[in-house]
Amino acid sequence: MTYCVGMRLDAGLVFLSDSRTNAGVDQVGTFRKMSVFENPGDRTMVLMSAGNLSISQSIRQLVSEHIDGKGNTIWTAPNMYEAARIVGEAVRMVHHRDAQALSEFGIDFNVSLIFGGQIKGERCRLFQIYSAGNFIESHNENTYFQIGEAKYGKPIIDRVVTPTTPLDEAAKCALISMDSTLRSNVSVGLPLDLLVYEDNKLAITHFVTIDEKNQYFQMIRNTWGKQLKSVFESIDDPVWNASPEINDNVLSATNMHSKPVRVEVPVQLLENPQPPGPLQSLAQHPNSNEQA
Repeated sequence: MTYCVGMRLDAGLVFLSDSRTNAGVDQVGTFRKMSVFENPGDRTMVLMSAGNLSISQSIRQLVSEHIDGKGNTIWTAPNMYEAARIVGEAVRMVHHRDAQALSEFGIDFNVSLIFGGQIKGERCRLFQIYSAGNFIESHNENTYFQIGEAKYGKPIIDRVVTPTTPLDEAAKCALISMDSTLRSNVSVGLPLDLLVYEDNKLAITHFVTIDEKNQYFQMIRNTWGKQLKSVFESIDDPVWNASPEINDNVLSATNMHSKPVRVEVPVQLLENPQPPGPLQSLAQHPNSNEQA
C-alpha cells in the first residue's frame, strides 16, 4: 500500500509520498510514487500514485508520451485541466489494454492518482484522478487530496491546513500526517519524497528524499509524540455522577437517566442463578480425580 498527500495553498503546492509496496508479508519493496514533469519557465507538474504498481507505472509512461485528440501532450497542454484530462486518458488506455487480463487472474484494476502543478499563465491547480480516468479538482473548501492509507493522517490536516497556510507549515503538517500513518500502518514506509513548489516559480523550489536518518523528520517524530502525550495528560479526567452546577467536566450528571441496552438473562439462569463452579463440583465429588 502507500500514502500520498497533495496540498494546494495560496503560496503554492506541497506533495509528499512514501515508497513502500507490499504484495504480501514477504514481498515488501521500495518504489518511488512521485514523478515530476518539468519544463523550467513553462510548466512544473507532479504525479503521485497509489494502488497496483504495474498499472501506475504503465500510466506514468503513457502520460509522458500520449498525444490526445487535440494534438496536445502533457508538455504542450495549454492549462492544467487539459493536462489532467491527458492523465485521465492514459488511465483509460491502460484499463482498456490490461483490465480484462488482470481480471482473469483475480486482480482488480486498482489505481488512484494525485496530479498537480502550474502551467505558465494560470494559477496552481490540484486534481485527484480515479481508476475510471475521471477526476475532481481542489478548491478552497477542500485544499488537499490523499490517496492510499489516508485515514491515519487526515485529522491533523483537517485541523491545521487552510488556503492561507504558509508552505513550510503545510510541509510540516504533511510530515506529521505521514508520521501518524507510519506509526499505525506497516504497509507505509520510508523513504519519503517531499516536494514544495512556490507559486509562479515554474520550477521545483524544494525537494528532499527523507530516510530514517533525516534530522528534521526524526525531530518531528520525537517531538510530536511527546507533545501529544503532554496535551493528553493536561486534559482533565471526566467527573461521574456529579452536579453540573457545582463541578466542571461533568460526564455523568446526577439528573441524567442514562441506561445501557441490557440483554435479558436466560430464564434457566434466573431459576439457578449460581450454578456450581469447579470448586463446588470437587467438594460434591471428593473422589472425582480417582474416578477419572
